[in-house]
Amino acid sequence: MYQKTTLPNGVRIVTEEIDHVRSVAVGIWVGAGSRDEKEGFEGITHFIEHMLFKGTKKRTARQIAESLEAVGGQLNAFTTKEYTCYYARVLDEDFDLALDVLNDMFFESLFDEEEIEKEKRVVIEEIKMYEDSPDEIIHDLFSDSVWNDHPLGRPILGTEESIKGLSKEKIQTYMNQHYSPDNLVIAVAGKIKHEDVLKKLAPIYGQFQRGGRRIIEGTPVGHQVNKMIYRDTEQMHLILGVQGLGQEDKDIFPMHIINNVLGGGLSSRLFQEVREQRGMAYTVFSYHSTYVDTGLFAIYAGTTPSNSREVVECILGEILDIKANSLTEEELERTKSQIKGSLYLGLESIGSRMSRLGKTELTYNRLITPEEVVEKLERVTLEDVRRVINRLWVKDKISLLMLGPAGNEVGLEDVFKEINWQDF
Repeated sequence: MYQKTTLPNGVRIVTEEIDHVRSVAVGIWVGAGSRDEKEGFEGITHFIEHMLFKGTKKRTARQIAESLEAVGGQLNAFTTKEYTCYYARVLDEDFDLALDVLNDMFFESLFDEEEIEKEKRVVIEEIKMYEDSPDEIIHDLFSDSVWNDHPLGRPILGTEESIKGLSKEKIQTYMNQHYSPDNLVIAVAGKIKHEDVLKKLAPIYGQFQRGGRRIIEGTPVGHQVNKMIYRDTEQMHLILGVQGLGQEDKDIFPMHIINNVLGGGLSSRLFQEVREQRGMAYTVFSYHSTYVDTGLFAIYAGTTPSNSREVVECILGEILDIKANSLTEEELERTKSQIKGSLYLGLESIGSRMSRLGKTELTYNRLITPEEVVEKLERVTLEDVRRVINRLWVKDKISLLMLGPAGNEVGLEDVFKEINWQDF
């Protein structure tokens, strides 16, 4: 049973009561991500996420870490390009403790100068670790290249230079602008009652005033890229992709079908063709990153450098086949069942239920039920699939980014000629 209450100051509290479990998951969702960072503030959203664990007026960092672990619970957080979430999962009998810890972190964090300097070093090490992982960093390099320095394309972690430039003053300025009532959703799922949750949260979250509702400034414009970044790596890491769809786009569900068919799992076309049939990659997959106003549809593969051109040809060949011949009815129905099954299996987790509540309310300003998703998914036709893949995968909008050793560069135009690409 889903319920929602909006407090007078704009804070939204959404709950799902599940009587047959013994646990509760609670998340504080803030509509602030790396796309909100202006020049000089790069990486600050993720840095603030770290700092909320570094001590409050009544708890040290160690006490915060131990508080929920002592009762078998979990306490964590994550930052994305459009939002941040602080969350906990505990037994229902420890719900009050979880709220107390999260509330303490949210309102009473000290942002001690010494801790800030210490955490800068930690985050810089995190950045270095990330940059040492070419199969991970290539995704940020691709979005940055396609979106040409738009904030949505920048790395969530920031850069070593930008992290060194952060300060307590910048943190307070950013939080005053973005950690505001209109920008806040508290999601709770599990063995709770909505009225009880309101009684616990309304007196605390209903009183504070700060900043205003978030304003999304400037949708990024995609640029076609055919680029090689030279690194002394054993594999060639490559991404083919196009600008995708925003969360409210009418074609979002056919796009999910296409993504799943191309590279969504072990039975996907690319996994079967590139890995199982040709043995040219261990890892190959596709994904669609969806944001408020745009998206990024990309395909990744890691391969022996000498196989790079063949892998690119194979990927584009599979896309070309769907453009020309669409899917079979059997393939469409199987894919719908896969997505639907994954969705419902995810609901077995209390944490996933809480995340669905928080994310949909924060990003769509309403609760989206699994039943609504399935109903829209079931309406997708073969004609929808063909229309959407032809809308997205257009020759002069396809980008290729390669990261690896010199001597194996691939020119997209040459590949298009080789596979006789044309827009259907």
